[in-house]
Amino acid sequence: MTALTPELTELAGAYGVSTEFWDWQGRHSLVAADTLVAVLSALGVDAGTPERAATALRQHQEERWRRMLPATLVARAGATPWFWMHVPDSEHAEVWVELEDGAVRHDVWQQDHWVDPREVDGALVGEATYQLPGNLPPGYHTLRARVAGREASAHLVVTPEGLTLPEGLGRVWGLAVQLYSLRSQRSWQLGDLADLTELATWSGHELATGFLLVNPLHAAEPVAPMEPSPYLPTSRRYANPIYLRVEEVPEYGYLDAPARAAVERMRTALHDALADADLLDRDAVWRAKRTALGLLHRVPLMPGRQAAYRSYVEAEGPGLEDFATWCALTEVHGPDWHAWPEPLRDPRSPAVTEFRRVHAGAVDLYRWMQWLLDEQLARAQAAAHAAGMRLGVLHDLAVGVHPQGADTWTLQDVLASAINVGAPPDAFNQQGQDWTQPPWRPDMLAETGYVAYRDLLRTVLRHSGGLRVDHVIGLFRLWWVPQGMAPTAGTYVRYDHEALVGILVLEAWRVGALVVGEDLGTVEPWVRDYLRERGVLGTSVLWFERDGEGRPLPPERWRELCLATVTTHDLPPTAGYLTGEHVLLRDSLGLLTRPVDEELAVDAADRESWLAALRERGLLREGAGEQETVEALHRLLLWTPARLLGVALTDAVGERRTQNQPGTDAEYPNWQVPLHGPDGRVLLLEEVAASERVRALARAMQA
Repeated sequence: MTALTPELTELAGAYGVSTEFWDWQGRHSLVAADTLVAVLSALGVDAGTPERAATALRQHQEERWRRMLPATLVARAGATPWFWMHVPDSEHAEVWVELEDGAVRHDVWQQDHWVDPREVDGALVGEATYQLPGNLPPGYHTLRARVAGREASAHLVVTPEGLTLPEGLGRVWGLAVQLYSLRSQRSWQLGDLADLTELATWSGHELATGFLLVNPLHAAEPVAPMEPSPYLPTSRRYANPIYLRVEEVPEYGYLDAPARAAVERMRTALHDALADADLLDRDAVWRAKRTALGLLHRVPLMPGRQAAYRSYVEAEGPGLEDFATWCALTEVHGPDWHAWPEPLRDPRSPAVTEFRRVHAGAVDLYRWMQWLLDEQLARAQAAAHAAGMRLGVLHDLAVGVHPQGADTWTLQDVLASAINVGAPPDAFNQQGQDWTQPPWRPDMLAETGYVAYRDLLRTVLRHSGGLRVDHVIGLFRLWWVPQGMAPTAGTYVRYDHEALVGILVLEAWRVGALVVGEDLGTVEPWVRDYLRERGVLGTSVLWFERDGEGRPLPPERWRELCLATVTTHDLPPTAGYLTGEHVLLRDSLGLLTRPVDEELAVDAADRESWLAALRERGLLREGAGEQETVEALHRLLLWTPARLLGVALTDAVGERRTQNQPGTDAEYPNWQVPLHGPDGRVLLLEEVAASERVRALARAMQA
C-alpha cells in the first residue's frame, strides 16, 4: 500500500484531485494514497513513489513557465480579465485577438504587474501580464502572441454572463417521457421520433403543455446486444437511429414494390412477435430497422436532397466521419474497439483510412442515418412549436459514455482511461455507484480548447428548446473510481467550471435554449448559487425537498428557477412509490445497508409527512385513493414559485413499475419496461391520448 506523503498530497492538489471530502452523513474522510496514485496515473502523472511524486510536481510547475500562453482562456462578456504570458526576460511581445468572424483586435494591453523572472531550461524567463478588452463578443476566438521571432496561440472563449428565460415565458408545465417506452400502433415496437412528434402535437393542442422532456436520445452500438440504458451511450454527440420512423424517410415513397413489401413484412413481423412482450427488445427492433434502412439507402437522392445531405456532412466535419467509421467497424469487428486488430484502434491510422475506403458504402449508411435523425428531430421541434408549446422538446444530456464505444475510440486524447465515473455513498445508494463511464480529462479539455465538449453540446441543442444536464455537478467535480476498486474508494476530481458551464451557456444562448441542471444528491451550497447566477435552472423533486430539520419544505420556499417534479426516472412512478415498492425492490437486489423493516418504517414516515402536508392545505382528503393522491401531490407543485413544472408520463397514466433501479445492471431490466397502465397492461400512444386519467391530471396542472 502506498503511503500518503506531503509530496503526493501537494501533487494531487495541483491536478485538482481531492485528498479529503465530507460524506453524505457529514463525516470527514481522507482519500487513500492508492486511489490518488491511480487517479494521477489516469492524468498521465507517475506518482508511484515519493521521489516520483516530487519529480512530477516540479515538472508540473515548470511546464507552465515553458508555455508562452495558456492553452485556453475563458472570459465572460463584459469582463476584462488578466492573463499571463511568458517571454524571454526583458523581451517585448506583440499580442492580439482574432475573432471567429475574422476580425482582428489589437486592444490587448500589458499591465503593470511585476512577477519575478524564473530560470527554465537554463534561460531566464519573465512573466508579463496582459488584459483582455471588455467588449469582445461571445464566441470562440484565438489569442495570438509574437516575441523574439516566436509565435504562440491560445483558445479564447468568451461566454455570455448568463442565460435568461424566454421573454414572457411565465410558468409552463410539460410531460417527461421515456420515448422508447411509448409505442404507437404504427411504430416498430419501440417509441420513435414520429411518436415524439405525435405526442408533442397532441399534448400541445389538447393539454396546453409547454414542453416535452425526453430521455437522452444518444447513439447506442449498432450491433447486438444494444445497451438499453440511454445514460450509457456509445456517443453523446450523435443520436440512435433506432428512433427513426422508417416510413417518414422521404425516400420510402420511392421504394420499388418488392422492397416496400419487404419493409412492411418486417414491421408486421415485429408487431406479431413483440406486441404482447413484457419487455422491450431493442435488438430485434434494430435488426429489422437496420435492414429496412439499408434498402432505403439504395434509393438515389434527388438533387436538392443530395445538396442538403452534402451540406450536413460538411458542417459536421471529421466528427461525423469518425462516428460513421466506428459504426461500420463494429459490424466487422464487434463493438469493443479495444479488442480490434491493433492498427484499427487508432482512428488516425492508415489501416482505418483503408477500411473507410473499402467499406465506403457502410460508412455512408451511418452518416446518412444521422442526417435523417437530424431531419426528424427538427420536425418534432417544429411540430411542438406549431402546437403552441413555448419551449418544445427538451433534450437530456447523459453524464458520460460507454467505455467501449465510439466516443472513447474517437476521443482517446480527452477521455481518461482505467477510471470510471460514479458517486460516493448517499442516502439512496448507500454502497456508492460505479457508472463504468470514463470521465473527461480536465487537463486535455483545456489543452484542446474544449472542442469535443462544445461540438457535442452544439449537436444536442440544435433542435431543442432546452437541455437537461444529468448530474450537472459533474461540470464542477466528478467522483473518479479507479477500475478494480469499489465505488467507496474513489475521490473527487475538480473541473474548470467557469469553462464547462460557460461553454454550456454559450451554446444554449446561441440557439435560444434554456438549461436545466439535475443538481440532486451531494451538492456544495455555492454550486447552486453559481448555477443560478449563470441562468442555469435547478431541479426540485418533491420527495427530496426538506428543510434543515428533515420536514417537508413548504412549497412557497422552493426555488423559482427550477424544474419541479414529484418524481424522477430513478424512482418508481408515484403510484408505486406510495406503496414503498422501491424499498422492497432495493432489498430484493441487496442494495440496502440497514434492515428492510427499518428502511420501510423510515420510508413510510417520510411519505406520510408529505401526505399530512397535503391534508393540512386541503389538497387531500382522508381516505383518498391512489389517483386522487397522485393528483394532489402534483397540485402541490402549483403552490411553488417554480417556473417549470414537470409531470412524468408514467404518473399521468398510473404506471407502477420502476423504469430504472440505480446501482443495478443485469439484476433488474432497467430501461426495458414499456409504458403500462394501472392494470399492468401495455399502453399505446393512441390510448394515452384517449385517457381520461391523463386529462384529469392535465387539468390539475392547468389550474
